[in-house]
Amino acid sequence: MIRGHRRLGRRARLSVALAACLLVLAGAPGASADGRARPVIPGKGCIATPAEYKAAWKARQVQCVSPSLFATTHARGETSLYPKGFWYAWAGSNTNLERYLELRRRYGDHPPKVGIGILSYVGYPGLDSWTTPTDLAVYTLPRGVRALVPSFETWFRLLDERFGAMSAYPLAAQVDLVVTYSRLRRDEDVVGAFQKVTGCRRDQLLQGAVPSAAIGCNRSFLDALAAAGPSPYAGGDSKTCFANFQSRYRGRRDAAALRGALYQCQDAGFLNTGVGLGYNTYANPFVCKPAARQSVRERYTGREFIVPNAPFTALPAHVDIPLDLGTPSRRGFLYTGYC
Repeated sequence: MIRGHRRLGRRARLSVALAACLLVLAGAPGASADGRARPVIPGKGCIATPAEYKAAWKARQVQCVSPSLFATTHARGETSLYPKGFWYAWAGSNTNLERYLELRRRYGDHPPKVGIGILSYVGYPGLDSWTTPTDLAVYTLPRGVRALVPSFETWFRLLDERFGAMSAYPLAAQVDLVVTYSRLRRDEDVVGAFQKVTGCRRDQLLQGAVPSAAIGCNRSFLDALAAAGPSPYAGGDSKTCFANFQSRYRGRRDAAALRGALYQCQDAGFLNTGVGLGYNTYANPFVCKPAARQSVRERYTGREFIVPNAPFTALPAHVDIPLDLGTPSRRGFLYTGYC
């Protein structure tokens, strides 16, 4: 809705509507003054292959991107979308890919703002000290493979279908989890929702603390982590992790326990929204204000999906784009803003 719309006369409203229609028809990519993406209409002329995307990246061109393209960031040298052991990989949408091209055009002369900006947009915590060389994989999915919206409901349906033991994830606990995340007040965010569910204190999480009783994490959450066993990051695998939670967990199967299983087994961290949108507490790269002055709404980023984890060799097409992350000591823009 256009701000102040009700104060305009009929002729003025028609003029504003016509101007908006012309902007959409033009398909002009980029961002408006408030940092929101301008409408981009997929169609003839949109980037349709990973190779075309990489060419646009190199040329610092901003174009519309086909919905058939996805993107996942990964540690340089990895041979699959996500580390070995993960059941699903997290993936960014074509709208994210369009925004990355805009970042590249805006800040190509300051590459760390592009690389760190992408990681922030994806939802990485700990970017103050992140040093792992990281690439952006752009790819298409095999025929018949569909991306899924990673809502909490999607995860529990996948688990029911895979293990056939619905009692492991009671409906009442699912409802409690979803309701906590869906009833945030204007000044609350998903990190606060995570704290409400698990007890883990927001400030310590954002400072990089590991979940423990020392930062307030409750017994259900911690027992769920212990029962699930090692995460795929620590040598485990998602399916075994979920199976362990199902068979070994002896505590109350409440919202905290279910959140613990998703956290441990499938990388659904404390910044995960549970609705298919990205989020970060760092400054949004497209909002020209310091992080502290950006609203919760402005810190939501792009659309995210999950896709079956797969080696790059199993994908119809993909390219890797190395990200320049600079040095941690020169990332003040994460707080002061990018522009």
